[in-house]
Amino acid sequence: MKIKNDLLLKTLKGEPTQRPPVWLMRQAGRILPQYREIRNRLSGFIELVTTPELAAEVTIQPVDELGVDAAIIFSDILVIPEAMGVDYEMIEKKGPSFPNPIKSITEIEQLTFGEDAASKLEYVYDAVRITKRELGGSVPLIGFSGAPWTLLAYMIEGGGSKTFSKARKFLHTQESAAILLLDKITESIISYLKNKIEAGVDVIQIFDSWAGILSPQLYQKYSLPFISRICKEINEVPVIVFSKDAWFALGELGKLDCQAIGLDWTVSPQIGRQWVGPEKILQGNLDPTLLYADGNQIEKAVTQMIHDFKGKHIANLGHGVYPDTPLENVKCFVEAVKGFKYP
Repeated sequence: MKIKNDLLLKTLKGEPTQRPPVWLMRQAGRILPQYREIRNRLSGFIELVTTPELAAEVTIQPVDELGVDAAIIFSDILVIPEAMGVDYEMIEKKGPSFPNPIKSITEIEQLTFGEDAASKLEYVYDAVRITKRELGGSVPLIGFSGAPWTLLAYMIEGGGSKTFSKARKFLHTQESAAILLLDKITESIISYLKNKIEAGVDVIQIFDSWAGILSPQLYQKYSLPFISRICKEINEVPVIVFSKDAWFALGELGKLDCQAIGLDWTVSPQIGRQWVGPEKILQGNLDPTLLYADGNQIEKAVTQMIHDFKGKHIANLGHGVYPDTPLENVKCFVEAVKGFKYP
């Protein structure tokens, strides 16, 4: 199916465009009253993720409401650990919790992985198929996964954490177990993403949400090689890699076999380009808190951001949009990007 608004795809191919494409991480969520209405009648977040028709509906909501240039399938990075045999819960106002986190190599050896794990996520592929049908080729659809290190961090820690000290301790004290777990997670991610592509996604984004809590040395050993394997395997569609707070690894990230690198708001466009290199598309990197400012400030910041990137750029925030961000300000951000024209 030909995509009518192919601005994102053209940008990822390095083709010239009149303006950067725009979408937002977490664009489908609590900023939208339509989303809140659906969530309020369900038992919880996981019911929404696992109900394909509803996941498709909330995926499409920001396309209709905000006018963004891409949809991103509504799901969760933790569906992969669950498919591997490590169940999780989503606790309101607290976040994810794993009642039985991984503690030993024996538990890792017993995990389901690869296509056996990915085959358990048919509800995600169904959501992709429904979304593609309902979008009718209006905009591209992004599929995503957490990066191996980020998923390991949750599976070992047992939930969210400011430090992930248990997960980092695991790297130091059970090195062979950590490598085995990362291998199994990586194989599961590759199968999962290939199934998503077969179901219809047009772009893949890999989220390494907890990249920045590792030292450069640990990141080189326990994250980058596994992201690299995924990028080499996923060559059917463009790939974006977003490693939050991993400014120290931008040079290595720039060498990955992917089309774009996401930047958080702590890295300037100029430094990002210098370290990533001239070829990659850069995505980001407006500070999400700027969307609490007034419209004039938002428009000024967006214009400056686009000027500073000097092309080869996907306009986005430096992290997900915060749930209490005023909807009108999010619309102002999107409209400011759409109103820009390259010289």
